[in-house]
Amino acid sequence: MRWPTPRPGLRGGTEPSEVIMSISAELRSRIQSLVDDNEVVLFMKGNRHQPQCGFSARAVGVLDGLVDDYLTVDVLSDPEVRQGIKVFSEWPTIPQLYIKGEFVGGSDIVLEAAGSGELHDMLGVTLEEVASPTVTISPAAAERLQDATRHGQGALRFKIHPGFRYELTMSPKMFGDLEVISEGITLLIDRATAKVAEGTLIDFERQGLRSGFVISNPAEPKPVQQLSPALLKAMIDGGEDIVIYDVRTPKERETAHIAGTVLLDPTAAQALESRDRSTRLVFHCHHGVRSQQAAEFYQSQGFAEVFNLAGGIDAWSQQVDASVPRY
Repeated sequence: MRWPTPRPGLRGGTEPSEVIMSISAELRSRIQSLVDDNEVVLFMKGNRHQPQCGFSARAVGVLDGLVDDYLTVDVLSDPEVRQGIKVFSEWPTIPQLYIKGEFVGGSDIVLEAAGSGELHDMLGVTLEEVASPTVTISPAAAERLQDATRHGQGALRFKIHPGFRYELTMSPKMFGDLEVISEGITLLIDRATAKVAEGTLIDFERQGLRSGFVISNPAEPKPVQQLSPALLKAMIDGGEDIVIYDVRTPKERETAHIAGTVLLDPTAAQALESRDRSTRLVFHCHHGVRSQQAAEFYQSQGFAEVFNLAGGIDAWSQQVDASVPRY
């Protein structure tokens, strides 16, 4: 579907209409590829995790409550796209939403479509019932939050981003928001957050000169466990049931490797996906950065015991086995 073109500056975005007559064929092709290759695309200011304007934040809030995965394109980081998308869509403002190759509109129209149920039909989703979670605010946190609500505009929003990154901000109420009250404080919670917020405690702690909010959530996975080279050696020598994956490149592995480890190539990755989630996994790379990312990913896939070799194979060479070459 295509919504009727609004009068410039009245609906759907954040900036006035500008006279832009044409864009290059190359830019048009680039935008077309983004629209064609992704089922849901939002051209916005900022990104999904850090919107840079209220209108973009509202569009993200709606989408987060309906779909798990979608592409955002930050027009602030690409001036060509920022101007070109207006010509491409014949729409003068940002943000702009495309679904299955079709232009939907700006934030106001996204909100209207969500309210009418039409957006759900376009996305092919059913708006499931989501219960209001129990979120507890401690007296110390309530005292601080009351100060914020007295001086801020809108209501207090609690949001849990992917990866369990927490955010407390002042915000207007949006479509689908749930309201939770604790210690006299009203929190706005979007539907995506509500699904993982049950049992969350919002506290405020003072530690010397430092102070801040502390949020604990039963749904948040435990941090990946860091394993020293000496402890990994002891586990291996003790015959413990672990699988050690090398996440480096094949070329790096040719240079140096730890005996008994498995290169995490596409074949090994496919086999790993089918392993029992109780399998104890250890990941290593050169210095421990890439393996940390791999460990966090597989932990998010439901593996209960996941370890990262602290310092990587370089630390192994220095602390356990000097015969392993350093590079």
